[in-house]
Amino acid sequence: MGFMVAASLGSHVVPRGTLETRIKCQLFCNTEKNSIDFKFSKHKAIQRGIFISKQEPTPEFDERKSPNEVREEIKQCYELINRLGRGVLYLGSARMGPDHSHYVQAQELAKEIANLLDCTTWSGAGPGLMDAVTQGALLAGKPVGGFKIGKEAGEWKSSNYHPYLPTESYFTCRFFSARKHGLVDTVVRNNSFDKTAVVALPGGIGTLDEVFEILALIQLERIGSKLPVPFMLMNYDSFYSKLLEFLNVCEEWGTVSEGEVAPLWKVCNSNSEALAYLEDFYCISSSDTSKNTAKLYNTHELPS
Repeated sequence: MGFMVAASLGSHVVPRGTLETRIKCQLFCNTEKNSIDFKFSKHKAIQRGIFISKQEPTPEFDERKSPNEVREEIKQCYELINRLGRGVLYLGSARMGPDHSHYVQAQELAKEIANLLDCTTWSGAGPGLMDAVTQGALLAGKPVGGFKIGKEAGEWKSSNYHPYLPTESYFTCRFFSARKHGLVDTVVRNNSFDKTAVVALPGGIGTLDEVFEILALIQLERIGSKLPVPFMLMNYDSFYSKLLEFLNVCEEWGTVSEGEVAPLWKVCNSNSEALAYLEDFYCISSSDTSKNTAKLYNTHELPS
């Protein structure tokens, strides 16, 4: 990787390829080992500090300097939510495919919750477990929405488009910050008839980033919701057990207060636990669930 060297020599410009007088510029310190030599014609040697910066091709990120670009993208995220309605947000791995047991469990969970709460299913609209919950909601005949990111982990790398969802049901974000605003807003509850939730499925770095951001917003009461939002950590096959142990260690060290984390979410080892928790949280009877299941409509079809 190359470096750009800029030398300040008063009103003079150092020409490339001159052969006569040599000048020495010190690199911010007076040590010979860090000096750089230039050849300069017919001028007195001048000592100046020079500025060295890494030169990388970053034109695609220039727009990040404008807050208006991010603001406009957040606005588009909110418009999509207003159109499709708030609901259940799923966070999870983009790398666990249809042959993984967690994929099957996530698909079934999304179908059951969509029927239970009769709401929109939201995700990162990517591959892996995000695709599982998309298909689960479609099987339930319920609305699906998502916020993609331009470059996704897993098998759909560098794709701005979903392979089968209609373009009006998802939005591809350039900025992670805008995407996160959208993901959080999908679960905000300002009315008693809003039935939302956060479901954290097994995942990696990106999933943990989103999980702890939303958990922190709930902890600090900064999520922007007038009513509480249920948060479920799906501990399939003890996937998150080590993480839970670490949080206990945090309590021992005093970085979180004793008993502070447990009330913020519900740790579920199975789909049945998650469904029972939501039924209790929203006071939904089994007869209500049956009614929602009977209301299935086939406006969506799973991809072949």
